[in-house]
Amino acid sequence: MIFTRNPLNPILKPEPAHDWESYAAFNGSIIKTDEGYSMCYRAMGEEIMYSGKKLRLSTIGIATSKDAVTFENRSLFIKPEEPWELFGCEDPRVVHIDGKYLIFYTAIGNWPPNASGIRVAVAISDDMKTIRERHLVTPFNAKAMAMFPEKIDGKYTVILTANTDIPPSYAAIAQFENFETLWDEEFWDKWYHDLKTHSINLRRINSDQVEIGAAPVKTPQGWVLIHSYIKHYTSDNVQKEFRIEGALLDLQDPKHIIGRIEKVLLSPEAPYELEGQINHVVFPESALIENGKIHIYYGAADSYCAVASADLSEFMSRFEIGTPTTIKCEKFSYNPILKPIQEHKWESKAVYNPAAIQLGETTYIVYRTMSEDNQSYLGLAISSDGYHIDERLPEMIYPLRSEYELPKRPGQYAGVEDPRLTRIDDTIYIMYTAFNGDLPRLAMSSISVQNFLDRKWDTWTHPVIISPPNIADKDGILFPEKINGRYVFLHRIEPDIIIAETDHLDFEHGEFLGSIGKITPQKGTWDAVKIGVNGPPIKTNEGWIVFYHGISQIDRHYRLGVFLLDLYDVTHVIARAPYPVLEPEMYFEREGIVNNVVFPCGQVVKGDTIILYYGGADKVVCGATLSITKILDYLNRSLTKKYLVAP
Repeated sequence: MIFTRNPLNPILKPEPAHDWESYAAFNGSIIKTDEGYSMCYRAMGEEIMYSGKKLRLSTIGIATSKDAVTFENRSLFIKPEEPWELFGCEDPRVVHIDGKYLIFYTAIGNWPPNASGIRVAVAISDDMKTIRERHLVTPFNAKAMAMFPEKIDGKYTVILTANTDIPPSYAAIAQFENFETLWDEEFWDKWYHDLKTHSINLRRINSDQVEIGAAPVKTPQGWVLIHSYIKHYTSDNVQKEFRIEGALLDLQDPKHIIGRIEKVLLSPEAPYELEGQINHVVFPESALIENGKIHIYYGAADSYCAVASADLSEFMSRFEIGTPTTIKCEKFSYNPILKPIQEHKWESKAVYNPAAIQLGETTYIVYRTMSEDNQSYLGLAISSDGYHIDERLPEMIYPLRSEYELPKRPGQYAGVEDPRLTRIDDTIYIMYTAFNGDLPRLAMSSISVQNFLDRKWDTWTHPVIISPPNIADKDGILFPEKINGRYVFLHRIEPDIIIAETDHLDFEHGEFLGSIGKITPQKGTWDAVKIGVNGPPIKTNEGWIVFYHGISQIDRHYRLGVFLLDLYDVTHVIARAPYPVLEPEMYFEREGIVNNVVFPCGQVVKGDTIILYYGGADKVVCGATLSITKILDYLNRSLTKKYLVAP
């Protein structure tokens, strides 16, 4: 940790003599003025009856300083006056632009606070002594807005966190030419409609939260963005971890992240950060660069204001450049694409975990279903473009025949689960989990391409069990071509992905898959508990792209990752993405038969685009896309680290 806490911390404490700030004074935002420095900060008094509610009212105080550390002349600066801020004004961020001071803050319009009443407002001052006007900025749920201190390409530019209280949240950029657009509701409605296109991806895992901290500070290398990173923000029964981190944004295109400091700049350690209104909190509100140093002003334990400093050159040299933190799939905006059909008993409870294969220009999606008596079957949906469903068959396409698929007891979970499809020459091979209620086994069957197209489902070969006896085995895939003259499989014997190969595909004589290697979970990461392969590998000039799912030790969510295998030695993992590319975020991915699951079993490739089909919460079928070029670039760049060389 390169930042050193100021020995005078906390630089602001609650002031018992002022009833409006007798309980807390925190989250201070500093600005340099002609007379020295001013700091706006969030203040709270003791509980009172206010507008018929018992609460601690948040207001914004102001203090002045000659040295940016010792503050005096504390006074109440902004208090609720408008209906949209009736229940509080929180967490100010100050910027000076066009000869005026803008104080952005969180306006609380209802109590108890909820998303509909938590929005961004702005107050405008000419002298940091009086407020001449104020406006509600966002008509939607948002917090933590800050304006860049100068125009970029002739436009005012702000950065904010949208949907802070209705996850998933997004850190995002907005730009406009006219100053009054800042509070133009029509502008913001249109901007919010296309929120994802304005976002910048600072979040690594969907259960974490990013909130913009300080207004960006300009350096020759880029805009320094100091922000809050809260781990496990949406995870149940896990303590949140508040951190302060840094990113570097392009000077001309602030949506482009040039670099990032992966290590934490500050985490709660000092006594005043560990104990207060909310324990174990550090939260940045402003940053100041002066005399070769960078200073971060932050709230401590939601009770105090503090500052920490670092040598600017050393700080800048810590930025990793050229290595994107994350890459994410683009989900279909109209998900889910398949839902259960109550009139079809065999798919009335759930449809999920789909395989896919492209024959000619047509995409065939073979999906798992579940009946009300918990039996799993396979259905088929057909798409001419890969994005929209043109036809969905009313009957199942794969008969249950094996003793390993039939339930031993009525109502028991059993059947044909989680199919994967691989075409080799004129044959389509299907691998799936055969489950009779006791032990999941890996099964394989096949059908000719022509019979599949002709819908002759009675020509599926009798399934054979290919996994070893007395071992739970799932998530099997077959590579689409021989490697070094041998067929290669990936499958999951918990907690690892097992790599196997064989000279033939005839398992009729009691042969089972062996092992030539394995890929293991990564300790302390999002896939620490267990992993399993998803769709069949995708061949590229640089290696086999393989999607896999992992389960977190922290929240047990199912997420999707990706790694790259050597073309000729599949036991060699060339690269592995450090963070997931697909996560459960939408309500139909978070709530279902099994909550918090995204689980693809197949994909098709159209040009440079991979179209993934996945199950959401073991209930519905969804779609998402990802670029092959971007995946390979991301994987290759994740192999090495380059650091910014600051002058």
